[in-house]
Amino acid sequence: MNKLLTRLYPQPPAEFQLEGLYLGQDLRQYTGPGKSPFVYSNYITSLDGRIAVPNPSKSELVVPKAITNPRDWRLFQELAIQADILITSGRYLRQYERGEVQEILTVFDEPRFSDLMEWRREAGLSPRPDLVVISASLDFPIPPTLTAEGRRVIVLTVEAAGRQRIESLKKQAGEVYIAGERRVSGREVLKRLSELGYKLIYNATGPKVLHLLLKDGTLDRLYLSFASRILGGDPYSSIVEGDLLDPPQNFRLNSLYHDPHALNGYGQLFCSYDVVR
Repeated sequence: MNKLLTRLYPQPPAEFQLEGLYLGQDLRQYTGPGKSPFVYSNYITSLDGRIAVPNPSKSELVVPKAITNPRDWRLFQELAIQADILITSGRYLRQYERGEVQEILTVFDEPRFSDLMEWRREAGLSPRPDLVVISASLDFPIPPTLTAEGRRVIVLTVEAAGRQRIESLKKQAGEVYIAGERRVSGREVLKRLSELGYKLIYNATGPKVLHLLLKDGTLDRLYLSFASRILGGDPYSSIVEGDLLDPPQNFRLNSLYHDPHALNGYGQLFCSYDVVR
């Protein structure tokens, strides 16, 4: 993966190695004493804005194979390895239980990511980021392999959730907390995770969770990979789904890189944006 990419912003233009690109942004610099947790999210999208397509054999959506690629996956791992905790979904846990998806953070299973495992160890962090699931329905299991080595799985739900399901998840080593009455509140998510000691929070789940983070003003940075392909198809699944954001959320470009090597040479753009409060 030693093919270079070009930084287009900030100026001046320069060439960089892919490996270490997002580690070099050092997200942990935003987690000092007295600071609020830093929340960031990441998606790969086609040029027509699709982040997921129907799985032919299942009712749930999946990331399109037409845009997934090892170079984007490398940067996904660089973002994940820096986090204290990863936001995931009930859908992911259901798919993981059925063996349809792999562990979010694959650095311990793939030798090509051994440098990231070493980076986390040298940073003095826990072996793996903990997991937090945001869910009102609680219709998922907690596979025992996800709580190995003392890893915490935290569930944030609503007061209307059934007591029976809450107790069931607690018996599966889950820690369940209330973060809203009938919908999970982004502010309550941030407050609860901060109280539990988490400073760097990576949203690795879908468009509905991104909507609640945006709606409640709790997102700090958005990473986007734009694959140079148009997919089409129904249903349309974009990076955010929910009610109209009023007022709209404003962003300012933080970085922009052109990667000409992915997708058989058609390439992709790696972008990051900071939320403007």
